[in-house]
Amino acid sequence: MIETIRDETGTQCTLGYVLEIGHEDGGARCILDVTGAHVNRHDVLHGGIAATLLDNAMGATSSLTADATGRTPFLTISMATQFLAPAYAGKRVTATGRVTGGGRSLLFLVSELVDEDGRLIASATGVFKKVQMPKGGDA
Repeated sequence: MIETIRDETGTQCTLGYVLEIGHEDGGARCILDVTGAHVNRHDVLHGGIAATLLDNAMGATSSLTADATGRTPFLTISMATQFLAPAYAGKRVTATGRVTGGGRSLLFLVSELVDEDGRLIASATGVFKKVQMPKGGDA
């Protein structure tokens, strides 16, 4: 069953994306309706926001490998991003994460950001590490 998570983090609240978990393929999705607040001075989706969506999709997908709620913390160790096409205000974009390998503490992932027309906007690869958070949740 697909669960939509809204306004869980400051980043989600600031950017306005939602996180979907529970897809059959095990990949988390970050979905953003691109507005004027998300574009750069060339009127296309800012690359930093595209990278944030890709990173969050991979991080949430990592967490889903440890528990179905996706709340086990995994941190980004490294990430490489490729920007392939512009996305414009008025379009919906979706980043989907997928595990490609790894072990107990490190995972390797890929993510793709596509627009509602199926155009590949950006892609990324990343390495994510499972971390133990201190009791009380303070980092």
